[in-house]
Amino acid sequence: MTKVVVTGGSGKLGTWVVREFVEQGYDVLNVDTKYPADPVCNTVITNLTNLGEVYGVLSGADAVVHLAAIPVAYSHPNEVTFQNNVMSTYNVLEAASTLGIQKAVIASSESSYGICFAIHPIQPEYVPIDEDHPQFPQDCYGLSKIVNEETAAMFHRKTGIQVVSFRLGNVIVPEQYASFKDFIHDPIQRERILWSYIDARDAATACRQAIETDNLGAVALNVANDETSMDIPSRELMAARYPNVKDFRAPLDGFETLLSNKKAKECYWGGNPYTAGGTKCKPFR
Repeated sequence: MTKVVVTGGSGKLGTWVVREFVEQGYDVLNVDTKYPADPVCNTVITNLTNLGEVYGVLSGADAVVHLAAIPVAYSHPNEVTFQNNVMSTYNVLEAASTLGIQKAVIASSESSYGICFAIHPIQPEYVPIDEDHPQFPQDCYGLSKIVNEETAAMFHRKTGIQVVSFRLGNVIVPEQYASFKDFIHDPIQRERILWSYIDARDAATACRQAIETDNLGAVALNVANDETSMDIPSRELMAARYPNVKDFRAPLDGFETLLSNKKAKECYWGGNPYTAGGTKCKPFR
């Protein structure tokens, strides 16, 4: 049985990722600073900024999904957020590489593009934003995600470990859907995330598929729902809040996501090398 370690498995997304792997028959270990509300596997309380502890919890694992982090800008002093997020990711990938673990997933973020937490508001250069869009963060959280993606690329070059960095949109759990009625008609709300979201269950499936797929190298992929969270067409949202953006790289004749998930869908989630023009993808639910 394949053993997968999930860091942050007691958190909002981690809970669903742990459940996904357990339901698919994996041997799962949750690594967190707290116990989950509804445990479905063993949990080890761990400080991921301590490299020795990371070696201990990853020993014997076949793969790791690293979700643990300070999850938002400005909730902690800037240097605390940056140090925690960067060093925990470095330690996980350092230990995984040394221990011979061949597959890793890390949680990057749409905030790396810089729009979410910008002190001086910026607009997208084009939409839908894809993985080639410039990353211009003005905050330590977004910067930490860029550093983590580069750390993943370095370890891949050094040891060959496969690392998929998911630039996640706003994660939504099932019980949150009832709250959509509070904002779906107001384009001002959620404009900083381009009105995107990803269901936690779909994000969990994406994590498992990334672990099950070979030859992806070190790659960053947006993960977002096919449609925005709004009951307003995407072009109308852009006209209302980002009227100066004129570069539209998709038809946008409905409610299409403005955080492109095309690259993720075009991955060969079936054992073949990653190809941007692929047609054999195994799409998310």
